[in-house]
Amino acid sequence: MTVPNLLQRSSRVVLFACTLALPGAAMTVPSTRATAHKPAHVTETHSRRRTTTHAAAQSRNVVVVVHGRRRVVVRKIRGEHFSADSFTTDAENTTAGDVVAGEDPLVRASLLEALGNFNGTALAIDPKNGRILAMVNQKLALGPGAEPCSTIKLTVALAALSEGIITKDDTQVNLGRGYKVDLTYALARSINPYFESLGRQLGFERVKHYANQFGLGELAGYNVRGEQLGVYPDQPLPESKGGVGKMCSFGESVEMTPMQLGAIVAAIANGGSLFYLQHPTSPEDVASYQPRLKRTLNIQQYIPNMLPGMAGAVDANYGTARSLRTNFQEFPVLGKTGTCSNAGTRYGWFAGYGDGPNGRIVTVFFLTGGRPTFGPKAAELTGIFYRALANKSYFEQHAIPAIGPAEATGAGAPDNFAPYTPPVVVVTPVPASVPLQAPPATFPSGLPATAPTSR
Repeated sequence: MTVPNLLQRSSRVVLFACTLALPGAAMTVPSTRATAHKPAHVTETHSRRRTTTHAAAQSRNVVVVVHGRRRVVVRKIRGEHFSADSFTTDAENTTAGDVVAGEDPLVRASLLEALGNFNGTALAIDPKNGRILAMVNQKLALGPGAEPCSTIKLTVALAALSEGIITKDDTQVNLGRGYKVDLTYALARSINPYFESLGRQLGFERVKHYANQFGLGELAGYNVRGEQLGVYPDQPLPESKGGVGKMCSFGESVEMTPMQLGAIVAAIANGGSLFYLQHPTSPEDVASYQPRLKRTLNIQQYIPNMLPGMAGAVDANYGTARSLRTNFQEFPVLGKTGTCSNAGTRYGWFAGYGDGPNGRIVTVFFLTGGRPTFGPKAAELTGIFYRALANKSYFEQHAIPAIGPAEATGAGAPDNFAPYTPPVVVVTPVPASVPLQAPPATFPSGLPATAPTSR
């Protein structure tokens, strides 16, 4: 229907405010219908009437159409321009140079099938011992990394639980104006203000300490040729750019590698053992494989608080990774998406693990490109990966060996984070790393400015 026809059919003043689907923004459409049932994880302490005015709409990234009295007001917002390509025309060249002799052929074939012609990388890890089962596009997987987007929320949540900012019994955070959100909903829906609040209450030094403990700023692999460090900054992001809150909701100013994210999720999947990731390069390496423990993280007691949100991301109707279930339904998959952009390139992350019949497999999909590239797409490809494994009868043929921390070689740190006296980790050889720094005696706190959810 054209605007003139619409104006002729109505004499009322109607305001349509459609929030643009920009990266990291949720879409909201005001409606006269009854509000959908609010998830149990979100509470509102008082009722209030939701109104949208022309002035309020002008202050947001919206398109506004006002009709009535035969007039139309439209404000157009130019969307972000992406110059990078989401797809490659030569997938074989993307994987040229990959070292595959020590990889599981079925896992690699399934990763290749899932990634298709998307620009990106994918890897699968056995969380019980840190073995990389397969790694597609190894140049990107081992490269300098990129902004982690919302996947950084995993480490922030564990840091906040460890420091008592939120507790095992009460993970709710007051986001202002009567709204309280708990960790389950915040992880599943990727609620930025929740993690900005946690980050500001933790303060930069504690946020950095826990990020380093989880392996950011140091090599994730053990003698993996070509692996680069990524970056965890020594100074907080300036407040003019969002400060530590933005670092904790989007990973702004952080560069994380797919290897580092895989090691973090593997530690969650196995109960707190942060293994060096190892990539066997021959059948002989596989036969003589020995796990190497980097350090033990005291997170086992907090993992039960993390899992419902990671599961909700995949299974809840509001979860950011629900696209995974389009292709795979057989067993639980838990994880976290991430979507953001930098200099014309969009990033799409999904990291998680499948709780399969013969053990767990950690996966990381990292995509780069334009508008078709985002976290939910990485989650969808993860579902294709598990579907491909199932179609190849992988879960009937393979039993993942139960190698745990007690059988790992290398010295681990004490089983705690000790934020005031960070532990010294000694493993021979020691990869290059950013030294841990002790936090100050006092820590700033404060609630964040409202920010949209991200994927």
